[in-house]
Amino acid sequence: MGKFVNNTEEFFNFCKEHSVKFVDFRFTDIKGTWHHVSYMMSAVTKDMFTDGMPFDGSSIDAWQPINKSDMILKPDAESAFMDPFTADPTIIVICEVYDIYKGQMYEKCPRSIARRALAHLAEAGVGDVAYFGPENEFFVFDSVLIRDDINCSMYKIDTEEGEWNDPVEFKDSANTGHRPRVKGGYFPVMPIDTMVDLRAEMMQVLEDVGLEVVLGHHEVAQGQGEIGVKFGTLIEAADNVQKLKYVIKMVAHLNGKTATFMPKPLYGDNGNGMHVHQSIWKDGKNLFYKKGEYGNLSETALHYIGGILKHARAVAAFTNPSTNSYKRLIPGFEAPSILAYSCQNRSASCRIPYGSNEKSTRIEMRFPDSTSNPYLCFTAMLMAGLDGIKNKTLPVGPMDEDLYELTLDEIREKGIPQMPHTLRASLESLLRDNEFLKPVMTDDFIRAYKDYKFETQVWPDEARPTAFEFKTTYSC
Repeated sequence: MGKFVNNTEEFFNFCKEHSVKFVDFRFTDIKGTWHHVSYMMSAVTKDMFTDGMPFDGSSIDAWQPINKSDMILKPDAESAFMDPFTADPTIIVICEVYDIYKGQMYEKCPRSIARRALAHLAEAGVGDVAYFGPENEFFVFDSVLIRDDINCSMYKIDTEEGEWNDPVEFKDSANTGHRPRVKGGYFPVMPIDTMVDLRAEMMQVLEDVGLEVVLGHHEVAQGQGEIGVKFGTLIEAADNVQKLKYVIKMVAHLNGKTATFMPKPLYGDNGNGMHVHQSIWKDGKNLFYKKGEYGNLSETALHYIGGILKHARAVAAFTNPSTNSYKRLIPGFEAPSILAYSCQNRSASCRIPYGSNEKSTRIEMRFPDSTSNPYLCFTAMLMAGLDGIKNKTLPVGPMDEDLYELTLDEIREKGIPQMPHTLRASLESLLRDNEFLKPVMTDDFIRAYKDYKFETQVWPDEARPTAFEFKTTYSC
């Protein structure tokens, strides 16, 4: 699969061949949300791909002030693909944002930041390409009810796979009793796995938009799934995450379901992660590979891991950027919160997957989740890893024991660092530790990102009483 067009001329030829009526220009904000504006195909010119299109940057959270709101969208013709969900033939083009006031790519545009990271990789002389292979887990529910008022806060989610439905008499169908149960959803067949056809539809649509799909399966939790796609370069992989989330949500929606990448929607069952496989290559050679070493890892790979684990508490502000992220990173639910590396061991935050040759050798960071902005998530890990290579930082490990079995006291006694336990802690770590990001992220961006997360996540979450607090403190 891959690209449908390679340049602007091919773009217009492709649109003519497919009778395109609308061009949907999309860009990504700080939190990772896609925004779009649709143009009539007849209004789109070649000049737009060089000069861009104006839009209001002040209407996007944490971007421009209203007195400097004019900004430019710069389309990337090579990113184009047909929207599989619109009634009329529509082509989607991913854009980056240009700052007319500074005469440069916008410092708060995540895709532009990722592009600067790739330039830094080349300038550092370490490698010429960085590959990323994210694995995005998701839930599919039948309904979700939410209330967040001054005197009432509640949510209720439902899936036919939920064991809480065991005693329920359904109106339109029989209750068959076939369910995965808590932590019982890994690889069961039908009828326990109710999402086989739904995932198959998702996989086929993902292929239609240019992703090379490898597999799909039920995940550990009730109502949870995963679809694996082929790795790509940093920007390509981040683009693919945006496409994948769009397709999975829309296919579920059109089937009367609702899909979410929320890290921890179910209390007491496994959560959604986004494990990210990574490697750096130069002149066609995998710099992470050295045959015969532990996990066939080279010294460069160990230093890269060391850099990510050293800066992990700050990196978490980008890889785990929601308050809900840290409800996943708790012991007992395959949460990789211990900052060590290990070969084939899923209890470590960095796993070295089985790979017997140069092509397959890579590292897998297991703590990120899909509430992250993929461009910022991948960039933060790359920059931390490059800092580790520069400073020859060695990680904790290898640790081949089951780290999930260690008590908190044992973890401390062994001197093993951990992921932060809250978003507040990760943001405070970012304030103290951000020099490694400076080649691609400005002080203004880091400050704006921190402020935005405090204002929209940390403070609102900390201010709200919960049902659990009423349960434990109301009668005190």
